[in-house]
Amino acid sequence: MTYQETLAYLYASQPAFHIIGGAAYKPGLDNIIHLLEGLGNPHKQIRTIHIAGTNGKGSTSHLIAATLQESGYKTGLFTSPHLVDFSERIRINGQAISETDVIDFVEKHKDLMEEIKPSFFENSFAMAMDYFAREHVDVAVIEVGLGGRLDSTNVIEPDLCIITNIGFDHTEFLGNTLPLIAGEKAGIIKPNTPVVIGETQAECAQVFIEKARATNSFLIFADQEVSPDWNAYSCELHGDYQSHNKQTAFVSIGILRELGYYIPEEAVRNGYAHVCTITGLKGRWQTLSTHPMTICDTGHNAHGLNYVGKQLAQYPCKELHIVFGMVKDKDIDQALCMMPQKAHYYFTQASTPRALPAEELQMLAQKHGLQGNAYSSIEEAYAQAKSMASDDDLIFIGGSNYVVGEALAKIQFS
Repeated sequence: MTYQETLAYLYASQPAFHIIGGAAYKPGLDNIIHLLEGLGNPHKQIRTIHIAGTNGKGSTSHLIAATLQESGYKTGLFTSPHLVDFSERIRINGQAISETDVIDFVEKHKDLMEEIKPSFFENSFAMAMDYFAREHVDVAVIEVGLGGRLDSTNVIEPDLCIITNIGFDHTEFLGNTLPLIAGEKAGIIKPNTPVVIGETQAECAQVFIEKARATNSFLIFADQEVSPDWNAYSCELHGDYQSHNKQTAFVSIGILRELGYYIPEEAVRNGYAHVCTITGLKGRWQTLSTHPMTICDTGHNAHGLNYVGKQLAQYPCKELHIVFGMVKDKDIDQALCMMPQKAHYYFTQASTPRALPAEELQMLAQKHGLQGNAYSSIEEAYAQAKSMASDDDLIFIGGSNYVVGEALAKIQFS
């Protein structure tokens, strides 16, 4: 099989969540346990760090991975979803898994996969564990896919568990209250394993405290730590919301040191300053062009867009142009409430079945005072925004991982 044929097989054999949404969600660990057993339990051969949370878990994962890599560790990194290419999900020292390795894994284990019929995400995670074990990584940073308790990644026995924050997302699976969602995320907390909680939230704190007590796990709330000054480190991540992630990662690094990891200060400084360069992270308040200033961000739910909307509203520009698209299974109305009214909107849709049609998004947005036209493609929406913007303006592209991913893949920025 070619690389594209291999990806098509992975997507077609068990449809992927990032393509069709909730219908692809397969809660429970039976499939992944059997799949990993068939591979020789590679996840038991490597040290891991496990990161859950509604938002920020990707950025936090990359910050920690970059710092570990700068400390001399051969570092695996498993994240999702990808923005441009599947290989972004599985990295070692910032280098994405090769097309050959993806093809070889599927061809070698196709019979096992067809026997168990795992989901796309389960196959992806198993591939990562197999790759990390074969390449003898020193440690792998593992981002939870969805939730925590029933997520495929929850078979690992990590050195450290991290939960960034709790917000309303995937409520059809995780519950419709913050404590219920927190309970699902807290499912990654393992016996006698330290856990860092990124943000102290009144509705959720007790859930984590009780879970940590039940598992005899040391618990620390990162935002309650006042020293040392993590904010003194310059960082390649510039979104206002990143302050929480930088603090969470910094406190987590301190716990890793207590666990015996050798992480010199210079490694932290370099890891933070060059995190995107080191790990290949994209789409987090990323500058795409300076004429006019063009920025993209993957904030895609109300919790994340709250920070994005505030930063956009305060951005020093003459006019604000927003290329915006969302997927159907988010709380659209709540998300739109977070976006600035004083802006020109270019509503669009990504080429995925999950995308909310641009015209529908435009109609919903009008109810919230957001004005603009609808465009059938991201390229068309951006082209219109660029034609209307002056050098003193700002163009923002976001609302969905898919919108950002397609912009990165299909548009030539200058």
